[in-house]
Amino acid sequence: MDQPYVKQFAAHGIATIEFFHPDHNSLPGDLLASLTDAINHAGENEEVKVVVIKSGGDRTFCAGASFKELINIKDEASGKIFFSGFANVINAMRKCPKFIIGRIQGKTVGGGVGLASATDYCMATNYASIKLSELNVGIGPFVVGPAVQRKLGISGMSQIAMDANSFYDAEWARQKGLYTQVFDTVEELDEAVHQFAEKLCEYNPEAMAEMKQMFWKGTEDWDQLLAERAAISGRLVLSEFTKDTLKRFKQ
Repeated sequence: MDQPYVKQFAAHGIATIEFFHPDHNSLPGDLLASLTDAINHAGENEEVKVVVIKSGGDRTFCAGASFKELINIKDEASGKIFFSGFANVINAMRKCPKFIIGRIQGKTVGGGVGLASATDYCMATNYASIKLSELNVGIGPFVVGPAVQRKLGISGMSQIAMDANSFYDAEWARQKGLYTQVFDTVEELDEAVHQFAEKLCEYNPEAMAEMKQMFWKGTEDWDQLLAERAAISGRLVLSEFTKDTLKRFKQ
């Protein structure tokens, strides 16, 4: 398994969206666009009652932004376009009328923490530690910040955003509200995700759609907010600090 992909399959009311990239499931722009399209498609499919988002492989859930694409950003416009990819995914998850379950099997960094935070119900393994590493390279978790803050609160979000060198374990993330349950093995996680998704399929879709809107009340400005945040990241990624840092990481 060495080719990036986003694939979707639906059965018995459950749409499963899986993404993969050989570089620790990092997300370049084309995968972000495909992920957005898949979420929108699942939301529009009347036969789908619940969505599961997962990544391929058994180690890292998501390493966040593609390092190679960050290095190749040459101007603010292209920087904003790249970071808007994460904004588009989060907004698609927010607007999707179906409940979205996150299946987090391993470590998740940066934008990956944003994806996990934008799910409606998130389960993980003990290996699913989290880190917001953006400050390390001279930017910040601006685009994913609102989603992370919504789950962890301002205290939890600011803690991991400022402590950009540290992973926080899955139990910490559970106590803060990101994960609902944490399991010892991937097999236990998969069984729990499947059982919960099946249970949701027994409920009234109209009631779940109304609940989804209720849960996300107060985020109606996120289309504009996340676009503004993407512009900030697009500008900062061109700073001398970030350029020098990315060069050192590349070497």
